Amino acid sequence: MTPSTDTKKYWLDESANVTKLYKGLWIACGLLIAIDLFLHRHEDFDFATVFGFHGAYGFFACVALVLAAKQLRKLLMRDEDYYDKDSHER
Repeated sequence: MTPSTDTKKYWLDESANVTKLYKGLWIACGLLIAIDLFLHRHEDFDFATVFGFHGAYGFFACVALVLAAKQLRKLLMRDEDYYDKDSHER
């Protein structure tokens, strides 16, 4: 048997589709920001009524989680063959 030379094409293999997806995400984000201009919220804290607060809070919380995970990885990382070793070698 010879290996097949034709490979399966996926939707995101086309650069035009990636561009469409990228532009679509920007449009969706723009629409959500525009909705924030007209949406009246009944918040418990005054700082939560600031335009774009929830989006900024979510972004910075995500960045903080990534940075915390990078530091946690240094503490918890094991050797690549950690689980392949015999139990008496640990």
